[in-house]
Amino acid sequence: MHHIPTHGLGTFRLKDDVLKHSLKTGLDVGFRHIDTAQIYENEREIGDILQSLDYRRENLFLTSKIWTSNLSRSKLLDSLKQSLLDLKTDYLDLTLIHWPSPKNEVPLKESLTELMHAKEQGLTKSIGISNFTIDQVQEAISIVGAENIATNQIEVHPFLQNKKVIEECKKHGIKVTAYMPLAYGEVLKSDVIGEIAKKHNISNADVSLTWLLDQDLCIIPSSTSEKHLRSNFNVEGGILDAEDVENLEALERNYRIANPDFAPKWD
Repeated sequence: MHHIPTHGLGTFRLKDDVLKHSLKTGLDVGFRHIDTAQIYENEREIGDILQSLDYRRENLFLTSKIWTSNLSRSKLLDSLKQSLLDLKTDYLDLTLIHWPSPKNEVPLKESLTELMHAKEQGLTKSIGISNFTIDQVQEAISIVGAENIATNQIEVHPFLQNKKVIEECKKHGIKVTAYMPLAYGEVLKSDVIGEIAKKHNISNADVSLTWLLDQDLCIIPSSTSEKHLRSNFNVEGGILDAEDVENLEALERNYRIANPDFAPKWD
């Protein structure tokens, strides 16, 4: 079984002093899962920060993602080794294909085969996928087997609930990791979520995160505030009742934030 800490610390768009503060504070409050990616261009900074904080490597869980320009057989392993150099570590705990290859320029079999080689060489403990549709999940399973796919990391929040993809992954025992779980701040503005939060004396963010945890998803919220980082780390499932869930599910509006021009045709 793949072990992925349920609560992770997202680092998308974080750099320089903001990244340093978020990472140091997040580790102080208890986070051990740090999520980054080659395209975030902060792996080297994260490596420097972690080295300065002197945490034992075995007590950390590091996830990174292979960018689309590095998915070919000739580039994938070298790009992963560069990520390891930048992060100042000998291995990743989890390495994902960040996005399916645009227009299938690099066949998925080629990329996943290289990722399996990376795992066999000890460069990563587990491998997985991100932003994959149902058809792409099924193709990945046909190539390496569901048992070798630790997670599908996808955008999930009350305004984009991605139920079909989640159901497909769960059917095959693949964990789903929810990124942008606060819809880049939209969760904090919602009156419906605000009413649920008031009812339980929790924050709007807590409502969304506990709703995701109740679905047995991993969460990787991002924050630079100590108060919010502490709250994100300490949030638990089991708070919401059936009425709350019904009201949250009614918020679905296919509001997709991460939708670049090379994205697959979504389910």
